[in-house]
Amino acid sequence: MDKHINLVKLSVGSESVESLLDWQQSYARRWPDGLPRHITRMWPKRESEIVDGGSIYWVIKGLIQCRQRIIRMDEVFGDDEIRRCAIVLDPEVHRTHTAPKRPFQGWRYLKPEDTPADLPEGRESEEPLPAELSQALAEMGVI
Repeated sequence: MDKHINLVKLSVGSESVESLLDWQQSYARRWPDGLPRHITRMWPKRESEIVDGGSIYWVIKGLIQCRQRIIRMDEVFGDDEIRRCAIVLDPEVHRTHTAPKRPFQGWRYLKPEDTPADLPEGRESEEPLPAELSQALAEMGVI
């Protein structure tokens, strides 16, 4: 049985997996190691379970569409001197089968058994289905 837990997060403002990656690449240049990060005010209490193989699953346009492995969590302080958690991510993105997800604030825990499967190799480079079609198929349980 898996020991790790995952996170799920809305990618606010992203139109596609590619736009999420573009934003991450431009933002990652701010960090000495060049790795993408998601900064959050809330520090996950289950940190040890998350960094033990967990991923962040990104919701884009109402659908979980991809994931990134979580490498570690770093403490960072903003200009306001408030402590925040920088969730450091592997830059490799794994596309997943789409799964509808209603809007929510912040991030949520996502158990391994509740995560959509990665797309098979070879399908990762294919053009994704239009978001509306993916959502309709996911709601019908086809994908």
